Amino acid sequence: MANEKSVLKAKLREKVKEFPIQSGVYLMKSQGDKIIYVGKAKNLRNRVRSYFNDSKDHSPKTKLLVTHILEVEFILTKTEVEAFLLEASLIKKHRPKYNIRLKDDKSYPYIKLSWADEFPRIYLARKVKRDGSHYFGPYTSGASVHETIRFLNRTFKIRDCTDSIFKSRKRPCMTFQIGRCTAPCVGLISKDDYRADIEGAKSFLKGQDKKVAKELKARMLKSAAEERFELAARLRDSVNAIQAILQKQAVINANSDKDQDAVGYFGDERGCLIETVHIRQGRVLGTRAHFFPLLDPADPQEDVREWLVSFLNQYYDENIIPEEVLLPAEIGSDLVKLMEAVLHERSGQKVNVRYATDEKGRALVEMANRNAKVHFEKYVTKSEEKKRGLEEIQHRLGLPELPLRIECFDISNFQGAESVASQVVFEDGVPSKENYRRYKIKTVEGSNDYASMKEVLTRRFAHSEYDDPQLIVIDGGKGQLGVAIKVLEEIGRTSIPVVGLAKARTLGDFTDQEVKSSEERFFLPGRVNPVLFKSNAEAYHILVGIRDEAHRFAITYHRKLREATSLESELDMVVGLGEKRKKDLLRAFPHVEAIRGATVEEISAVPGFNRVLAERILLQLNESDAELDIDSGT
Repeated sequence: MANEKSVLKAKLREKVKEFPIQSGVYLMKSQGDKIIYVGKAKNLRNRVRSYFNDSKDHSPKTKLLVTHILEVEFILTKTEVEAFLLEASLIKKHRPKYNIRLKDDKSYPYIKLSWADEFPRIYLARKVKRDGSHYFGPYTSGASVHETIRFLNRTFKIRDCTDSIFKSRKRPCMTFQIGRCTAPCVGLISKDDYRADIEGAKSFLKGQDKKVAKELKARMLKSAAEERFELAARLRDSVNAIQAILQKQAVINANSDKDQDAVGYFGDERGCLIETVHIRQGRVLGTRAHFFPLLDPADPQEDVREWLVSFLNQYYDENIIPEEVLLPAEIGSDLVKLMEAVLHERSGQKVNVRYATDEKGRALVEMANRNAKVHFEKYVTKSEEKKRGLEEIQHRLGLPELPLRIECFDISNFQGAESVASQVVFEDGVPSKENYRRYKIKTVEGSNDYASMKEVLTRRFAHSEYDDPQLIVIDGGKGQLGVAIKVLEEIGRTSIPVVGLAKARTLGDFTDQEVKSSEERFFLPGRVNPVLFKSNAEAYHILVGIRDEAHRFAITYHRKLREATSLESELDMVVGLGEKRKKDLLRAFPHVEAIRGATVEEISAVPGFNRVLAERILLQLNESDAELDIDSGT
């Protein structure tokens, strides 16, 4: 085996000698043609060749990576900047095991100003897109964002309707009647005048709040003096909402008009947590934390420049790019210039990337470092609890290795129709949502959970590019477990352990002591009695949690398919609604209730539709609702 690895390594060395000396991205692959590492280089040949040199300077992570490389490919780019941009997109797409990968499951709220629209509006967004809009944030509180948006809409009389409603309006709505909108939908305000209003809101969001607040208070006092107390009260509430938001944002530098991000980190042999602190116009909006388990910043063999730049490249692929990024370590003038060029390419504006040496800059980075330390301790404490739970699972179920990757499968159907299955993955005891999969059952007629499970497992393990789990959890008792074992035997994967999980049918199944321990039974192949876990044990929470998540994921998919099928069959009854229009309608409205609740004007605003067809659609759907109510006895 060792000789085979030496031969392979020698072949790769020879192959790399033929690599170009241009800039580009290299992709390292393991068994099954799976991409396990993506890197960028100014000189591809020299960079990739360095991996196969017997160097003592390689970090443990790099040494482990090299042992799994079976193939190396490259993609040429015109410039090193293009290589940086391509690297970030490939890491996002392939999720390579040995790269620093951002796993930020929390979606932070932003305020989006749809600047590209003729008549822009302001609303909450969870993703930053390059669509010509202005984004402000990220904020830590969704409720505060909503309060800010309501305030801006009231103060500057900005439209709050959706684009489809805006385009279909024929007369002013109630918002105009109560004086909170200038009705641009029906042309009661010019584009230039509306833009002037939206500029005021934009100025406020950019931090010129003192001027806006001063004008707002003046309007409140004037309204009170004129005995317009309802308007004065609304203005007072708006002032309070703004002050509440501003009070939650620590003022670092009241005289600063810069948008800055300060980066800090903390870690040890257990991993590294990188923290970003967002400062906008001298105020701290919030922080974001990212944990990397394979990275030990205290290891002298780890190059801080490499992992820090890789983090920044990925982070600013999806987040707002500020005017200045403050770094916690020196990365060298060449990398600074390159990073600035990458961020300029993405944002279209000049970005200053620098190691914080001045007093104010150091204070911000120190804040980021302190936050990183606190969040690191919380993260590793939780991680260690999960590890103890995984160790108990390994011990109680007799597994040959720690179940770092657990997969659970669940079947869902409704009266024998639309059978689907879910595959949910937990890594290190927590959900790994990018690895979730859904299956539509193709070969099974009617309700046959056993045959469906066989199809799903066969299809799952036909994918050699997926990592093998150390444990498979089957939602079901001995019957389902038997099917899983048989399938794994047929495909030659009997080395993967399986456990079946089912609730106790009656309390008589257990002794009193067992009932106190668990209401779930865990069945193992070849064992008559089930394994029980205490209900407050972390091992129990992991196994039951993945089962419940698989059930939820399958049910959600099944409902979606059933709703789409039901809606399409109802729409087939509408005269004049062909396949193309039906698809356009289903794209314009997220679900059937949205169509049923829409107005004739909203439906007719969809390209290719008219008022007559919209009336037919609503008539058909409402008749279907009425028939359903009669059939159900309501």
